[in-house]
Amino acid sequence: MVRTEFWENPVVEEMTPEEKYFYLYLLTNSKTTQIGIYRITKKQMAFHLGYSMETVHSLMERFVEHHQLIRYNQETKELALKYWGEYNLHKGGKPIMDCITAELKEVQDRSLISYVSEGISNPGISSLYECFSRQEEMLFSNGGSEREEQDTYTDSEAEELYDTSTNRGTIRGQKEKEKENKKEKQKQKIASQPYMEDTPDLKNLTKPEDVNEIIEFWDSNGFGFTNVMAKQQLLAWLEDSSFLQPKEMILKAMEIACANNKRRLNYIVAILRNWENESLLTVADVDAHQAPQQAVPTSKQSTENFRTGRDIPRGFHLDLTAGEEE
Repeated sequence: MVRTEFWENPVVEEMTPEEKYFYLYLLTNSKTTQIGIYRITKKQMAFHLGYSMETVHSLMERFVEHHQLIRYNQETKELALKYWGEYNLHKGGKPIMDCITAELKEVQDRSLISYVSEGISNPGISSLYECFSRQEEMLFSNGGSEREEQDTYTDSEAEELYDTSTNRGTIRGQKEKEKENKKEKQKQKIASQPYMEDTPDLKNLTKPEDVNEIIEFWDSNGFGFTNVMAKQQLLAWLEDSSFLQPKEMILKAMEIACANNKRRLNYIVAILRNWENESLLTVADVDAHQAPQQAVPTSKQSTENFRTGRDIPRGFHLDLTAGEEE
């Protein structure tokens, strides 16, 4: 939704007619979401607007560098509108907050969340954005090494990892039930794990050395040294999972990916999700589950002696003198 105050904005007043049209498009196109961050490609923009790719590229650069109204991550195809909250996020309430939460979970570049939160005046919604943006800070501040500042407008291409077109409400309800069942299993297993007796809060188990070890394995085994977004999503499994040994399980999945020459995030995530669905919460569980599958049954060799040639019929009498003349 665009308010009438849009036309009184000093930044909008200095725009060219083409830039105003482009800004209105960014605020109202069919890809927009409740949170002001959405996925869209330059090719889609060009098709919707009837512009050439060069024109769209030029407009994008001007809005990023000159007007400083948007950020765009070409790797994840995510666009963020700085003042989206000023135009749209005035009222809260449970339905709106639930919708915002669900959509924030889908954002891959978490730095865009903090970028949009700067323009939100509603304190409740602003704090919700800050909770999600702090997750990124926690993952990379624990490692002791500063994250290199990324250029959010690059031309490097990357594959789309997930399809977010599924029914979120239904999936969320199923996941909540699964998590409740897994938490109960966790409580039973935690009692038998001596190294976890002094750590009742499972949400604070992430250690800097665990983060460093996973990143080091990722970088040194050809998963993509500069693929920061994929690393972020993988590190999220340290806290947002049901595993009793999250670091060991992540490393185990990465080893399997290397062994199968499938060095991709979606392949690792598929392994981890499968283990969660099977309630395999430790490396020992995985090894025990895989052992029967790896055992190859040996074929029994028959001890029967097979005859060579053709059998002589029963009752046949061989006359060696047959056919000889007397």
